[in-house]
Amino acid sequence: MTGPGADHGVRRAAFGPLVLTFDDRVLEPREWTLAQSQWAAELLSERDGTAAGSPGSEGAVLELCAGVGHIGLAAVAGSRRALVCVDASPVACAFARDNVAANATAERPAELTEVREGDLREAVADHERFALVIADPPYLPSADTGRFPADPLLAIDGGADGLDLAWTCLEVAERHLLPGGSVLLQLADTAQCDVVEAAWGTRHGLVPVDRRVVGRGALLRLDRA
Repeated sequence: MTGPGADHGVRRAAFGPLVLTFDDRVLEPREWTLAQSQWAAELLSERDGTAAGSPGSEGAVLELCAGVGHIGLAAVAGSRRALVCVDASPVACAFARDNVAANATAERPAELTEVREGDLREAVADHERFALVIADPPYLPSADTGRFPADPLLAIDGGADGLDLAWTCLEVAERHLLPGGSVLLQLADTAQCDVVEAAWGTRHGLVPVDRRVVGRGALLRLDRA
């Protein structure tokens, strides 16, 4: 296995309803990012007009830059929605698969979640459609990554302005989002939200509709136009 290894300080931590395993080669799940899972669950409930986590809810969920799978898994906990988690890191994907298995229940078996390793633009088939896309891309400008030496560079480096992977996530979401679907994008702050709203909402098929400041970041919601 590429992922867990004792020499990298494997740890376990609670994240909402989950118990997660990870080590120092991946980005540690931050408790404040549970806000993205909770907002995602709200949107899925509103889409169905049913209580969150109801069996039989329709519409799969796609998580981009999924890391160890924590945000997506917490969003669909207790439901029977299909979840696809995509990340470029082999180590993160190995941990995500372990976390899927460890948190499986009779109501939500592991088979409902698929972890895919690879490029975001290639990991989703042309025909696949999702009710919700959750995206947690690296969003730090490259020049600022040195302030966080404990975090893996692949997980935090968002390019010159911090938005390189955010644009990719939105491109993938636009191609694969169902009518009436939403994207929840995690960004560094409201300034990045402003940039995305100005650039994306005027030229593409996703419309910014809401934002929330949470913990050390900000969440931006965009809906299918």
